[in-house]
Amino acid sequence: MASAGGDMGIEVVVEGLTKSFGKQSIWRDVSLTLPAGEVSVMLGPSGTGKTVFLKSLIGLLKPEKGRVLINGVDMVNSPERDIYETRKLFGLMFQDGALFGSMSLFDNIAFPLREHTRKKESEIRRIVMERIEVVGLLGAEGKLPGEISGGMRKRAGLARALVLDPQIILCDEPDSGLDPVRTAYISQLLIDLNAQLDATMLIVTHNLDIAATVPDNMGMLFLRQLVTFGPREVLLTSDEPVVAQFLGGRREGPIGMSEEKDAATLAAEADAAPAAPAAPRVIVPQLEPSPGLPPRRAVARRRKRVMGMIDTLPPAARSAIRDTYARDSEAATLPMPAAGSGA
Repeated sequence: MASAGGDMGIEVVVEGLTKSFGKQSIWRDVSLTLPAGEVSVMLGPSGTGKTVFLKSLIGLLKPEKGRVLINGVDMVNSPERDIYETRKLFGLMFQDGALFGSMSLFDNIAFPLREHTRKKESEIRRIVMERIEVVGLLGAEGKLPGEISGGMRKRAGLARALVLDPQIILCDEPDSGLDPVRTAYISQLLIDLNAQLDATMLIVTHNLDIAATVPDNMGMLFLRQLVTFGPREVLLTSDEPVVAQFLGGRREGPIGMSEEKDAATLAAEADAAPAAPAAPRVIVPQLEPSPGLPPRRAVARRRKRVMGMIDTLPPAARSAIRDTYARDSEAATLPMPAAGSGA
């Protein structure tokens, strides 16, 4: 299942994006670049406007300021027909799968092809069954969304996002409502898709397992700002209080039950218990594609890109990146186990 024409995903450049609803500011001045063909994750506590961010990237919501540049089209300010055409490069997976309850999974997944293309039914059937197989739903295509589990609905939503051969895939909380085992399956599926499609991917989540094992790059939205965005090692080694609190899943820190704590509460917390130095976080290796799939082409591109910017990164991130690549080099020089050795 190559991406259209065998080309890789497309870079998405976000410049100074600001969005509010009435007087309520959602986030301000967000700038970042999703590198072509790489997998990025946007983290953040609930209610920080992560879904609004996704909808702004595809021009479904209009930010007040800023630009989103894709292949020279600005998804905020370009003419509507250019935005509509560019939107065809995207595959979208929303939280609940957003399936039509009265249609079978097959018809749900076929819907974008029938809506946006003039393909014959035989061709549509071939594409839909291919995508159904990719997401592991063979045999369930005749069922209605109400007859299957939440995890299966998510995978059907993902299959539907893939039928138009997207070069940019956006996933909104692919793990919500799933148990840890199903979340691990979805994580592996996302990496496998990237290996097969070489699409640019952005996953919005607050799931730490996905955040730790899936992305090449990570960002975090908090308090109406982009806290950080960059290679995964930058966020995973960050000592920024909000990042450390989120990754550690602790109550102490800037994130409260309502989105932020006031300064007095933070000061009282600091006085009550001097923060124990956090244990150094271990960066777990990124997931590899499943056996039999091609290697991810993003890996070599990312390595070149990250090594080119390494001197601009914080020291903890620099050493984590060097450790990772040193381990990779060692692994590459290890002799392969002999066939039949049980490895």
